[in-house]
Amino acid sequence: MDRKPPVFTTLGCRLNAYETEAMKELTAAAGLDDAVVINTCAVTSEAVRKARQEIRRLRRENPGAKLIVTGCAAQTEPETFREMDEVDLVIGNTEKMRPETWTGIAADFIGATEKVQVDDIMSVTETAGHLIDGFGTRSRAYVQVQNGCDHRCTFCIIPYGRGNSRSVPAGVVVDQIKRLVDSGYNEVVLTGVDLTSWGADLPGEPRLGDLVMRILRLVPDLPRLRISSIDSIEADENLMQAIATEPRLMPHLHLSLQAGDDMILKRMKRRHLRDDAIRFCEEARRLRPEMTFGADIIAGFPTETEAMFANSLRLVEECDLTWLHVFPYSPRPGTPAARMPQVHGSAIKDRARRLREAGARQVERHLAAQVGQTHAVLMENPRMGRTEQFTEVVFTSDHPEGQIVEARISGHDGQQLSA
Repeated sequence: MDRKPPVFTTLGCRLNAYETEAMKELTAAAGLDDAVVINTCAVTSEAVRKARQEIRRLRRENPGAKLIVTGCAAQTEPETFREMDEVDLVIGNTEKMRPETWTGIAADFIGATEKVQVDDIMSVTETAGHLIDGFGTRSRAYVQVQNGCDHRCTFCIIPYGRGNSRSVPAGVVVDQIKRLVDSGYNEVVLTGVDLTSWGADLPGEPRLGDLVMRILRLVPDLPRLRISSIDSIEADENLMQAIATEPRLMPHLHLSLQAGDDMILKRMKRRHLRDDAIRFCEEARRLRPEMTFGADIIAGFPTETEAMFANSLRLVEECDLTWLHVFPYSPRPGTPAARMPQVHGSAIKDRARRLREAGARQVERHLAAQVGQTHAVLMENPRMGRTEQFTEVVFTSDHPEGQIVEARISGHDGQQLSA
């Protein structure tokens, strides 16, 4: 009988996508077959609702398969999934990265296997991270350098899904990136849950900027290094030095801002104020004039008045943000914000819409400014690639996937550049 490899579905962040690729390797090595694995997200209540919806769909489409739920939602609320008749097994974020978990499941799925295998994530101290040599496209590889978070923002459930911050040692990161470059990757993206906390648990307490400088020094053949979401208040001196002096570090930063009003930021238990965010963006752009910013902003956080929201809306222009990720606030049970006075749902929806409209105007401005410029574009498929600032460029003729192509920008359609 032909072996039927597991079907995987990933919800949520890039780190989840990375870990799904690792699980594919682990399940293949274990010989697991005829299974469906859903890697869930817990960032909002809506994310958990979508996970339940996806589980029901996957069960309908795979009636005889073993259905396994893992990821952050499985870690933070395992009972939710234990109670679903469609689910055969619930495993935590630590368990999903262990080879012995999958060999045990493959050997004896029903027998002695408990339906829920979720340990206390806060007791995990080792680096979580199965090293995989690239995933996604043939052009760009993602390298997990950090997991977990030591901060306790009042709206966020993620530390309870990911545990405390753990870092991958610099030498391990550098060796992996060398292998990726040898395999033909032209761009590497460093990922983590709280990237700017990298190094705090390592000997000598190095900072993210130290890691960036070390990578660029020890892997001279790497054309492009990109860092994913950072907490701007934790940007260290060497990271700013790299922004100023290292052209191979891409001029695109995604910032975890969340709000633009000081009172809301304090109630969120963030570590920065609005002026800190503005100063950081001004300084980064002074050091690197072509720098572009993305940002996470929450609309309708508890107690947010219209005047407070107006401060967040103004921050989009004051920081000159380009790529907005707008999150309509939804309460997560177990977080302090869920116990605060809530904003009415219609107001949240309206504020999210206005933020997205502001973001669309910023994108249009950015695109218009690129017309006539020449960019180095990393091709993601034969007709589309991204500039150094992560802007999509569409071509009228084919180019090799994974190659960096010099292109003169001829126009835009409001969402993508054309060349």
